[in-house]
Amino acid sequence: MSLATPRKIQELQSKLYSKAKQEPNYRFYSLYDKIYRADILAHAYALVKANHGAPGVDEQSFEEIECGGRAEWLQSLQEVLCNRTYQPQPVRRVMIPKPNGDLRPLGIPTIRDRVAQTAVKLLLDPIFEADLEPNAYAYRSGRSPQQAVQAVHDLLVEGYTDVVDADLSKFFDTIPHSELLQSVARRIADGGVLHLLKMWLKSPVQERDEQGNRTLTGGQSKGTPQGGVISPVLANLYMNRFLKHWRRQGKGEQYRACIVNYADDFVILSRGKAAEARAWTQAVLARIGLTLNEQKTCIRDARRESFDFLGYSFGPRYWWKTRKWYMGAWPSKKAIQKLKNGVYELLRPCEIRGWEEVRQDLNAKLRGWQAYFSYGSLAKAYRIVDCYVYNCVRQFLRRRHKATNSRGTRQFSAAVVSGKLGVRRLQTT
Repeated sequence: MSLATPRKIQELQSKLYSKAKQEPNYRFYSLYDKIYRADILAHAYALVKANHGAPGVDEQSFEEIECGGRAEWLQSLQEVLCNRTYQPQPVRRVMIPKPNGDLRPLGIPTIRDRVAQTAVKLLLDPIFEADLEPNAYAYRSGRSPQQAVQAVHDLLVEGYTDVVDADLSKFFDTIPHSELLQSVARRIADGGVLHLLKMWLKSPVQERDEQGNRTLTGGQSKGTPQGGVISPVLANLYMNRFLKHWRRQGKGEQYRACIVNYADDFVILSRGKAAEARAWTQAVLARIGLTLNEQKTCIRDARRESFDFLGYSFGPRYWWKTRKWYMGAWPSKKAIQKLKNGVYELLRPCEIRGWEEVRQDLNAKLRGWQAYFSYGSLAKAYRIVDCYVYNCVRQFLRRRHKATNSRGTRQFSAAVVSGKLGVRRLQTT
């Protein structure tokens, strides 16, 4: 969900961006007093609430805040920020399953800390946006993963087919704090803002063991927790060091290559110089405290083999009508399987909710997946998804209506499921 930025905040952001763009070496000295402006805190609260995030370690929810009085709650936050007595609470850590079976640590600050971070983000975003390289697409207004996907596809079509399929090892967990704060300080000279960022980076992490006991760990010298509002801004800024160094050193011309970056994912597309580009990249990343995953980083010849990036697969495709090969982009097998798993969870045998509610969630999932995977060669992926969804829905309704003596293909035909029963069909929308 997106909320319109109030006009006064837009004007402030525009001034900050213009100043940063016109004077690349300018440092901003007076920002802290704007963080606790009533309009900025109110908008920050609205943005955080719109994300429907979970409570932090204090277990305070938006419902509790609203019942106790949102205005009073915001005023208390404003006071501690104004008096410079604000102290962040520990970050609640949860483990999120990844598609490969591993677990990704997610840090959830309290709502109070998320609102404060959002207020700072509203001021830092336009300043750092002026410095970010054009080949970085993550967490930026007016940019999307689909644009990064299209940029990769366009470069492949242009002949940049020697690809470094790169993977950074635990990027968010290994960003060194001292170097990161130095990157911030090149633009931000306001000690109050720097102190806030340092406190958030150093916030202890609360975890629960198998017995439910809480443990606190803190004092780390690296890492910015995924889940924190300010983390994407800082991650973009730090990754920009590598992208800017690539440009300033003229490596694009030297290796006849281009980089497309989205957060901690990036690919280097080259014309025959992929090995040299990988070696240089590995050395430079090591100097700034980052590491390429040796097992997952590889070199691909996109004319003969495919590779994955941001949920899409890229590589050679055969078009039967023309009997010719072309350079294609399509939803990856992992992306399709992830959607299948989500559909199965919604239509599992133990589901007891009413059909209308289940269908609403199913259509929302399909709508979101289709909105993301709307570029490239889609017919085969859409056909696979539609077939799987139909079979799952048919089996679900067959069990629900106790039609055990048949497969339900007549009572719940494809036309009925996508027509009368209103299940979204990707191929016809």
